[in-house]
Order: sequence, then structure tokens, then C-alpha cells
Amino acid sequence: MSRYLLLCRHLTAAAAAAATASPLPARRAHRAFEKGAHSDHIQELARLGRLREAREVFDAMPRRSIFDWNTMISAYCNNEMLEDARSLADAISGGNVRTSTILLSGYARLGRVLDARRVFDGMLKRNTVAWNAMVSCYVRNGDVIMARRLFDSMPRRDVASWNSMLTGYCHSRQMVDAWRLFEHMPERDLVSWTVMISGYARTEQHRKAWDIFCMMHREGVSPDQSNFASVLLAVTGLRDLAVLEGVRSLALKTGFESDLVIGTSMLNAYTRDAGALDIATKFFEGMPERNEYTWSTMIAALSHGGRIDAAIAVYERDPVKSIPSQTALLTGLARCGRITDARILFEQIPDPGVVSWNAMITGYMQNGMVDEAKELFDRMPLRNTISWAGMISGYAQNGRSEEALDLLQALHRKGILPSLSSLTSSFFACANIGALETGRQLHSLAVKAGYQFNSYVCNALVTMYGKCRNLEYVRQVFNGMKVKDTVSWNSFISALVHSDMMEDARHIFDNMLSRDVVSWTTIISAYAQAERGNEAVELFRTMLHEHELPNSQILTILLSVCASVGASKLGQQIHTVAIKHGMYSELIVSNALMSMYFKCGSADSHKVFYSMEERDIFTWNTFITGCAQHGLGRQAINMYKHMESAGVLPNGVTFVGLLNACSHAGLVDEGWQFFKSMSRDYGLTPLLEHYACMVDLLGRTGDVQGAENFIYDMPIEPDAVIWSALLGACKIHKNAEIGRRAAEKLFATEPSNAGNYVMLSNIYSSLGMWVEVAEVRRIMKQQGVTKEPGCSWMQIRNKVHSFITGDKQHEQIKDIESTLQDLYTLLRTTGYVPDTEFVLHDIDEEQKQSSLLYHSEKLAVAYGLLVTPKGMPIQIMKNLRICGDCHTFIKFVSHVTKRHIDIRDGNRFHHFRNGSCSCGDFW
Repeated sequence: MSRYLLLCRHLTAAAAAAATASPLPARRAHRAFEKGAHSDHIQELARLGRLREAREVFDAMPRRSIFDWNTMISAYCNNEMLEDARSLADAISGGNVRTSTILLSGYARLGRVLDARRVFDGMLKRNTVAWNAMVSCYVRNGDVIMARRLFDSMPRRDVASWNSMLTGYCHSRQMVDAWRLFEHMPERDLVSWTVMISGYARTEQHRKAWDIFCMMHREGVSPDQSNFASVLLAVTGLRDLAVLEGVRSLALKTGFESDLVIGTSMLNAYTRDAGALDIATKFFEGMPERNEYTWSTMIAALSHGGRIDAAIAVYERDPVKSIPSQTALLTGLARCGRITDARILFEQIPDPGVVSWNAMITGYMQNGMVDEAKELFDRMPLRNTISWAGMISGYAQNGRSEEALDLLQALHRKGILPSLSSLTSSFFACANIGALETGRQLHSLAVKAGYQFNSYVCNALVTMYGKCRNLEYVRQVFNGMKVKDTVSWNSFISALVHSDMMEDARHIFDNMLSRDVVSWTTIISAYAQAERGNEAVELFRTMLHEHELPNSQILTILLSVCASVGASKLGQQIHTVAIKHGMYSELIVSNALMSMYFKCGSADSHKVFYSMEERDIFTWNTFITGCAQHGLGRQAINMYKHMESAGVLPNGVTFVGLLNACSHAGLVDEGWQFFKSMSRDYGLTPLLEHYACMVDLLGRTGDVQGAENFIYDMPIEPDAVIWSALLGACKIHKNAEIGRRAAEKLFATEPSNAGNYVMLSNIYSSLGMWVEVAEVRRIMKQQGVTKEPGCSWMQIRNKVHSFITGDKQHEQIKDIESTLQDLYTLLRTTGYVPDTEFVLHDIDEEQKQSSLLYHSEKLAVAYGLLVTPKGMPIQIMKNLRICGDCHTFIKFVSHVTKRHIDIRDGNRFHHFRNGSCSCGDFW
């Protein structure tokens, strides 16, 4: 106890002594406070960009600690004044570890990797923060290999070290390596999970991103704002409404739904699902707080979904009508073809900024109104790099690549280095016109601008050299890339495809560590363009099996494949996929579906058209052209009138469709009216295809002489299509004299086209001019020209069956021939007489009839009757124009069997019903 009392007295005395000596510590505390205040003031001035004043405060300090020096050095680094930062660091002989780390990070932010490394190598002592800063420097500048080497040599690592390396792999889209690293992390924090989720979302591996989030949730890790935003990015890509609703419930439980950032991200996710636009609208209306991005997101979504009037209504309610909202509505109006309304909105903006000017220019470019865009560009009071990039891109995208390159040259003459966007668009322009030498010069410019290792530039270069078919330069650029992401591999595959190296392209695709939807699109498109449709479809099935969601481009490619081979059943399956993944309402998909159904002879084409909430000029043209193919001339004209009423201006393609429709329906007067209306009412100059349609129209209706006179009166030189149309008319109306003149023109321009020789031969044989027939065949033999065999095909139970004239290879050929013989006997009793006028004259009548019997379309009809249930429609595709005898034969078959038989030949559709054809025997 006595010891305790002595200790208490001692402490009391010490406290009293400290109290009497208090003035000195008080002054020290005041000086410490002053130093802290000075540093805070320097930081605040630096944050405002007022570096001169910050330096004056620093210089006025009577005494400075290392903390003060580091504060000033950090201020310089944060404002990109690294030379000043360096000189200040040199003034204190490099300072401490913190000083070096600040400098190192500053150099890293500006991409000055070598300077950062010099600082790092010069450090006598390095802590984990310094190592992390250097790893982050390599990561930030895309050098993942060096980052990993440094990471592996670190004496100690913390979770920030692992996260930096993880970020590097994710940013370079190396998700396989990222996952391996993630699995081996000794500890993970929320940043680790967020980086992985974000990495998978950015590489469009949305399902994997969602799986990572679910794993995180199971491990009891609670999300924060950044984590929620990342997972919402993944859910947006998934387009799975059930998953989105689940995330929304979790946000509600954790109190994040009312967070403006999360709420806006959730709205964005809803708006990306075309089928959830009503839910998105309801969510938007219930948001307690909105910012300019919220308003613009809703406006853009409604515009994209074809609800432009609703978008306008939301814009009117926007209290601020910010630049993003104006831009969203301008873009929406332009996108749906209401470019006049977009211009009115633009003119109503009191003092439009450069963003609004750029949006209007982009709108004009998107609508193909290049001259209007140029007029606006020339009037701009102020241009930025986006203005130039928008014009250059617009020229390139609208097929005016030379003007794109001229504009880039004008930009360069002003002493302005082109932006990345301008350069990549220029490479695209070079690729469009095969301007290899110009592309090489631009490549040199990119190197001078310091872009030679930029992934966007390198990928664009690979694409350009690939389209120019220079595989040597492709490999040179590709092999020199420091970082190859998925886009790089996709570009390389595309370059191989352009060089007709399909097997090499497939090998690269099969061995890719990470594939995205573009990888699938590239290889599927390659097979489709190579007319290897079966392989394209098989790849699509593999893609779905691997849970990779298709995009609208893949669906349109596959629908085009279905249309080309008449595979309507497969087309219906793809239609179902489009509905399932919320892409049915996308304009490009709806247009492709309608086109596919028309080309497959399905009435669903009309259903698609009338269900569309949004239509563009391609929609109307597809419908009009489809009607023309089916001989529905009056319906095509009526649809054109509806198009006019909707305020949609026709283009050249519209009139090709209308003139074809008039030709197939024999509507001469209407055809003349449309031909004259082009230039008179719409200022459109008729092109060769319009003249060809008029020749076809006049010739088909019997005015062969008028058709020939029309050709000689044309203001432009006729091409082979026009002379072929005249020759076809001569065949229909057996005009040997004009037919000979047309054929001679074709022989001169297309000496290897067998169809022209066969057509003239048929004209002569129909008139019994056998000497002339023999002469034509002699010329064919002399020229080495062989006739293309007739081929017909049909799809039954998801399998395509093909038949060639005189075919003996089909597995059921004996049954097919027996069915044909039975049909032939039956039809003869009902009035069918084989038309043998085009068959060789030097064989007897029985042989002539026998050769007609085994035409490919007859074999296909017989097979259809043989293997399909009674009463089921039969649909056949044929490569050549159907001959007169087959046309008559199938009319009789449709009558006696009561079957609907549809045939798409090289010219049009024929719908046979109860002994009649939709063409009215006019084809």
C-alpha cells in the first residue's frame, strides 16, 4: 500500500511540473497546427488547379517537413506537372520512400513507363506500396507481361498487389489468367470480387460474371455501390429479367435501390431488355431522385424501342433538358428517320454546344444525308476532335471513303494530330477502297503520333491490311502487338478469312483461350459468305450450347442463310431464339425475319411487318420487293402508297422493287408512271437496274421492239443485265432477230455465261431453226462453255434434299421415278400434253418426253408427294428459271393432288393452287 501511495505522489508531482512547463509544448502544438493547415491549403489549391498559389504558400512556409514537401510534389503530379515535381524531389535529394512512390505514380498516370521505372530502380528502399505502384504502372499501360514479372519478384504482397495484377489481366481481356490468379489469392476483399465481375462483364461473358457475384454472395461478402454497378453491367448483358429482378430485391434489402447511381444502372439494365420497356418506364417513374443520365437513358430507351412520341413526352418533362437529354432525343429522332424533327429540335436549342452540333451531324450521317452533314460541319462555330472524327467516320460508313481521307488530310494540314477515332475510321476507309499505299502512310502517321502499340490502332491495322489481302503486313502488325486481346484475335481471324484461308481461321478460332460474341459472329459470317451454311448453323448451335448469347448480327446472318436455301423451319427456330432473348423487336432482326419469310414463301412475312412498332426505309423496301417476287404487283403498289402516307421518302431500291412488281404483274402503265416519278417527284436519277426493270417490263408484255428502242435511247451505256432482260423477253415471245442482236452483245461482254447461249438456242429451237441451234452449240463447245445443270432442293424434317436434272443418285430414286411415271400417266388422262419444243430435235418424241420427265423440279415434286402426309404443302427452291413444261406439269399436279405447291425459281415465286399459278402464266 505504501508503495502505491508513493507512486501516486510521484505522478501528481510530474503532472504539476508538466503544467508549469506548458508554454513550450503549446507553441509546438501551434506550429504543428500551422504546418497541417498549410498542407491542407496546398492540397485544396491543387485540387482547384491553382498551382501557382499553392507554390507560393509552400515557399512562404518558414519550416517544412518531409510531409509538406510530399504534399507539394503530389500536387504537381496530380496536375500533370511532372517536371516541376521532379525538380522539387531533386531539391531534397529524392526525399523518402513516399516521395518516390508519388513520383512513380505520377509518371504511371501519364503513361511514362520508362520514367516511372527509373524512379523505381533508383529507390534504395522499397515498400509494398512502391511495388504496387510500379505493377499498376505496367497494368495501366497495358504491359501485363512486365507487370506479372514484377509481381512474381515482389518480396511481400498484400491484397492490393493481387488486385493490381488481377486488374491487369481483366483490362487486357485475359480472363483465363485472371481466374487462375483469383483462385490462388490468399485473401480477397470486395475490390477483388468487383474486378472479376467487371472483367467478365466487359468481355461479354455475362453469365460468368453473374456466377462470380453469386459465389461472392454465398461467401457472405456484402456488395457496395461499385460492386452493384459492376454486376448490373453483367445483368444488362444477360438480358434475363428474372436475374435482374433478383438483383433488384437484393438492392432493396441492402438499401441500395434508392441510391442514385445504382438506381440509374438498374434503369439502364431494364432499358436494354426490349421486352421490359414497360417495367423500365414504371421503375423510372418510381425513382425518388433522377439525374441528367437518368432522363437521357429513358429518352434513349424509348427512342430505341420505337416509342419516339413517348420519348418526346419524357423530354418535355425533363426540368433541365440537359445536353445528354437533347443529344438522346436528337439521336432518337434521327435514328427513326425523323431527321426533319431532329433539325427542328436542334434549331430550338438557344446556344447549341459542340455536343449538339456533333449529334446532329451524326444523325445526318446515319440517314445517309452526307451533304447536309457537311453543310452543318462547315457552319460549326467551334469543332472538337469528335466533330472531325464524326465526319470522317460518316464519310467512310456512307461509302465516300476518298472524302474521308481528304478530310483527314485537311485535319493534318491544320497541324492537328488525328484522334484515335479519326485514325481508325481512316483505316476503315482505306480498307473499303483497297487503298493499301494510303493505309501504309497512315500507319506511319500513327507511329509518329505514338499510337503504334495502341490496341485500337493495331486492331484496325490488322483489319485494313486483311481487307487489302496483304497477309504479310497483317502478320507483321499482329506479331508486333505487345498485348493481344480478343478483338485482336477476332481481327486476325477476319484477315485470314479475307485471304480465303478458312481452315487457318477455324484453327485459330478453335484454339482461342477466350471467345466473345464477335468471335462467333466473325466465324459464322465467314462460313455463311463462303456458302457453307450447314457449318454456320452447326457453329451457332455450338455457341448456344456453350451459353454464349447471340447478338442481332448473328441472327441476321443466319436468317440470310435460311433465306438463301429456303430453310423456313430453321428460320422459325431462329425466330424463336430472337423472341427468347428479347431481340425480336430490334429493327435489324425484324427486317431480316420479314425478308427470310418472303424468300421462303411464308405468309409470316406479313405478320412480322404488321407487328413491327418501328419501321425504316429497309422495312418498306423489303415488303415491296417481297410482293414483287411473289407476283403481287397491286399489293406492292398499295404498300408504296402507305409508305408515302407515313412520310417515308422512297429511294432507288424502292423503285427497283416497284418496277419489278409491275413487270411480274404486267402493269405497263403503272411501271411507266413510277419510272418517270423517280426523277420528277423525288430527284432520283435512274440507274442501270431501273432501266433493266423497264426493259423487262416492256419485253415481258410483248413490246420487244419497244424494249430494244428503249435501250438505244438510254442516256447511259447498257450492261449485261439489260441485254439479258431483252433476250429473256425474246425467248418468251419467240423473236429470233432481236434475240440474236441481244445475244451478240452478251457474248461480247459475258463469253463464259452459259445461260445466254442456252437462251438463244431455246429461241431458235422453239422456231424449228435447228441449223442455228447447232451453230450456237458449236460456239459453246469452242468457247469451252458448259450449261449449268438444273438443281432443285427442299427441306423435309430439318434435312435438305437436293435433286439435279436426270439425277440417279438419290437414295429413293426408284420410288421417285415410279411416282413420276404414275403421275405422268394420270395427268395425260386429264389433258396434260408435254411441251417438247425446246428439246433436241434429233431424238424421237418418246425420248423428248422422257428427258422432260426427269427435270429437277419434277423429281422434287414427286419426292414431296412420296414422303409428306396427304394435303401437306410442298415448297421447292430452284437455281434456274422454271421451264414451260414443268410449269404446266406442276399446275396439273396441284389440281389432281389438291396440294399447295410453292416453287422459288431464279426469277420469282410460283404458287400453284388447284391447277393455277400465281404468276398467271406470266414469268
